Amino acid sequence: MAFRGRGPRFIPPPPDQHRINRYIRASQVRLIGPDGTQLGIVPIEEALRRAEEAQLDLVEVAPNADPPVCRIMDYGKYKYQQHKKEAEARRKQATTTVKELRLGYRTDVGDLERQIQKGREFLLEGDRVKYVLRFRGREMAYQERGREKLQKVCDALADIAQPEGTPKMEGRMLSVVLAPQAKKKGKSAASTASPGGSGTERSQTAEGSSGSS
Repeated sequence: MAFRGRGPRFIPPPPDQHRINRYIRASQVRLIGPDGTQLGIVPIEEALRRAEEAQLDLVEVAPNADPPVCRIMDYGKYKYQQHKKEAEARRKQATTTVKELRLGYRTDVGDLERQIQKGREFLLEGDRVKYVLRFRGREMAYQERGREKLQKVCDALADIAQPEGTPKMEGRMLSVVLAPQAKKKGKSAASTASPGGSGTERSQTAEGSSGSS
């Protein structure tokens, strides 16, 4: 709420992360020009005048410095670029999902290969994959064999993925998360074109693997 009366009224700072223009309270500031040039310590009125002459904003970038550091810039453009970066970061985080694939202690070789192939498809699309192996009843006594089975999965996908840590036991479930490796130029094209490579296998197993568990 603004205070009314004689003299200049108090204006609360805007809900931005920086004070700008007339919201800056310091009597003098260390000024940086639009091109990054250090202009020294100047009175706030001079800093505001220079910003107005450049048809830009005066932005307080280091409020805790003594005196505060201000820069002349296009604040609207700066905020737009920051919002774009944040939105891009959120988009990347949202698109990188974790796909869960289930295995059993008694999963046979054929079903295991299908689940490996399905995991390969997810990894090539940029998703992380969590393999979960469930033990039933007395199978809990054979956890080491379960670890060996998950290790086979990790080894089969080692060309495109790496495990995020070692397999973890949670209740009756042993799990491991695989993350896609950074893409290398020419690698995906070569693997798709090679006989028996992942590109030909993907089209053959995409339908048959959906029902395995």
